[in-house]
Amino acid sequence: MGDVVTVPRAYGLGPIKVTAITGGAVEMVAPLTASGYSVSGCSGGGGVSSNGGGGVRLSCDRGTVATVNDAMSLQVVDILDSTAVLRITPAR
Repeated sequence: MGDVVTVPRAYGLGPIKVTAITGGAVEMVAPLTASGYSVSGCSGGGGVSSNGGGGVRLSCDRGTVATVNDAMSLQVVDILDSTAVLRITPAR
């Protein structure tokens, strides 16, 4: 926990920080770098200001493939004790 993953600016997010790992889910937070935000496949929410400020919280279950901002695909591949394997790729 506490690990930070830097993603390309085009994804609309700043560095993603893992805040909690449970037996079946990973919780993350990230600052927003754009003026809009959308997610499908994971639960989450956040606030956005007109200049792109704000942040988002995500909770993703093992096996889930989420799409963030129609630009990024995030998958929780596996969870082993307090370690999670995430796959982050451009959305298809």
